Amino acid sequence: MKNKITRSVSDFNNELKLRGFNVFKIEADGNATKIYSRKDFYKICLTTGTSRIHFADRSFEAEGTVLFFGNPHIPYSWETISSSYVGYTCLFSEDFLQNSSRSNALLQSPIFKLGGTPIMEINDKQREFLNSLFEKMMEEQQSDYVNKDELIRNYIHLILHEALKLQPTEKYEVQKNAASRISSVFLELLERQFPFETPSQPLKLRNAQDYANSLSVHVNHLNRSLKEVTGKSTSTLIIERIISEAKALLLHTDWNISEIAFALGFEYPTYFNNFFKKFTGLNPKAFREVPV
Repeated sequence: MKNKITRSVSDFNNELKLRGFNVFKIEADGNATKIYSRKDFYKICLTTGTSRIHFADRSFEAEGTVLFFGNPHIPYSWETISSSYVGYTCLFSEDFLQNSSRSNALLQSPIFKLGGTPIMEINDKQREFLNSLFEKMMEEQQSDYVNKDELIRNYIHLILHEALKLQPTEKYEVQKNAASRISSVFLELLERQFPFETPSQPLKLRNAQDYANSLSVHVNHLNRSLKEVTGKSTSTLIIERIISEAKALLLHTDWNISEIAFALGFEYPTYFNNFFKKFTGLNPKAFREVPV
């Protein structure tokens, strides 16, 4: 019997950082679904087994074969129930898919939306076809074909179009405390904006409306949910997290004030200076010079 070859999380992370794409086979082991823990990439899973999937404010218990679409902007978790669990996982960044002119409409499709239906039940015939697409992506991933990235993108588009033709499952169980779940979604999304690796990648979501738009909920509904659960408004939670990150950058990096301001989403350093002083009592330069 051949020894089973396993790959570390760092191997997958390195491949994703290099080209924004990775596809691999889930071995006949329930723990295999936990190999890849990062959720900052789009994810497509074709799996056979028993599991419970939590997506935003809904849960779904899957038996048999399902096709699942994970969105990096919407928190989800996956509980494997059966000991035998097989299938495929495809991970890709938005930048990888957006090299194709057809990608934007697909990323905005219902299968990737908060209120959408990212889980489809798959019959045997559909599974065989989808299996072949994942196998072709795995084959191309290892090939030396100069246009393999474009070919892989075509396979991803085929999977997405197949999903759009399928009838999505309606066997969702809505969480009893919707406010708690929405709050959890927001707080995880807020935390995903940090930390910054370079000052050239500014904060994408800056205010309450930005988060509400990203989560496909009305800003008032988001604010009521957060008030009920945390006792704080959406804006207060965002401000507190930005201030926390600003302090960390001032104390633990050599970035100048302008770089920090830009990273945190401020158009001008003076705006950042005024913002920081309003909530801490010190301007950024003075805070950086205070002995720790």
